[in-house]
Amino acid sequence: MSAKQLVAFLFMLAAGSVAWAGLDIQRWTTPQGARVYFVENHDLPMLDLSVAFAAGSAYDTAAKSGLANLTRHMMNLGAGELDERRIAEKLADVGAEMSGFFDQDRAGFSLRTLSGQAERDAALAVLRSVLARPTFPAAVLEREKTRAIANLQEAATKPEFLADKAFQAAIYGSHPYALPETGEPETIAKLGRADLAGFHQSHYRAANMTVAIMGDLDRAGAEKLAADLAADLPAGAAPAALAPVPALAIGSEEVIPHHATQSHILVGQPGMTRADPDYFPLLVGNYVLGGGGFDSRLVEEIRQKRGLAYSAYSYFMPLKELGAFQIGLQTRRDATDQALAVVRDTLRGYLADGPTEAELKQARDNLVGSFPLRLDSNRKILEYLAMMGFYNLPADWLDTYPKKVAAVTRDDVIRALRARLHPDAMATVIVGGQVEPEKAKN
Repeated sequence: MSAKQLVAFLFMLAAGSVAWAGLDIQRWTTPQGARVYFVENHDLPMLDLSVAFAAGSAYDTAAKSGLANLTRHMMNLGAGELDERRIAEKLADVGAEMSGFFDQDRAGFSLRTLSGQAERDAALAVLRSVLARPTFPAAVLEREKTRAIANLQEAATKPEFLADKAFQAAIYGSHPYALPETGEPETIAKLGRADLAGFHQSHYRAANMTVAIMGDLDRAGAEKLAADLAADLPAGAAPAALAPVPALAIGSEEVIPHHATQSHILVGQPGMTRADPDYFPLLVGNYVLGGGGFDSRLVEEIRQKRGLAYSAYSYFMPLKELGAFQIGLQTRRDATDQALAVVRDTLRGYLADGPTEAELKQARDNLVGSFPLRLDSNRKILEYLAMMGFYNLPADWLDTYPKKVAAVTRDDVIRALRARLHPDAMATVIVGGQVEPEKAKN
């Protein structure tokens, strides 16, 4: 078996090797101010690492929308003395994988490598350069800007993209969460290398960094790894905290004409934060409403009873500040009004009566029963560690998850949902509606 075949085999094992039976999550803060969450596991000679910064799209401005995403994207396309080809080659030489991630709150990178010192050190050297010394090459920047603009122009023809963009604007108004994660064609076109370098300098700092480490490394090694990553970064404080998200005072409805054969419907409002004290009642309550697939009321009322849509869903998207609560579905154009009326009636009825005891038991049992599957690999555990570290959740959050779900009562669900969901103050976005296709094209 070749070295590359061995690496591939080990990665396959790592994807399903961990059976969760409680995790010893260790956490600390480096001297430079970076938060670290660490789980030691020597089952395989593998190391998974995630580094995140408060540098998501919410740290953009309207005039430079897309800057945060483009900065993160460009960081691994040239760093230190390495161009994008050499970065890829150096990682491939040791069988390592590096990928980026980005959302409204966070931006960062994940790294998977063999844990042998030679392979680990080589992979980490690349990551350290990417984090601390991106070069933002001018020619590459122009190429990526052109690609990003073309992608946005193509996306703007699709109803789901239009619906999501309008929905974010409707529920967030002037708050930075309303800014599109990938920016606007006109703002991206104006971005220059100095913009990216300035954003990197102000946001990719040790005091703004969270490190999650999972795998074949001891505590001393993990402490050194995190400290080395932090030491390379600029000194200084993290960016100012985001402003709170204001509640919607009144409801709204926006219809966007489109020639799609189906209407895309989104309904919702700002919902909850990641640290919400009612996280578990809201999780269980939403499972019954629209988060449980065929177990949910929305699917029962919209699909099973009336055949208005193939599926319907609801979810809370917890963020640093209030993330979205969203109900969504696609339906026939001529059934738009009927489907929307069913959504609103179902939500009002659920808020009035709450779940039945049978629905509540099914939700709790399914959430608790499926929980181990969310932690059955190093990579999945790393994702939770990264989330916990970024949002500064307690180290026992995973250990207590099943117990807190199981403890949710019907009264908890009713109280929590009524406190946060207000049907008369929700935004509704419809892309398609009952506009005739011939007229929508004109």
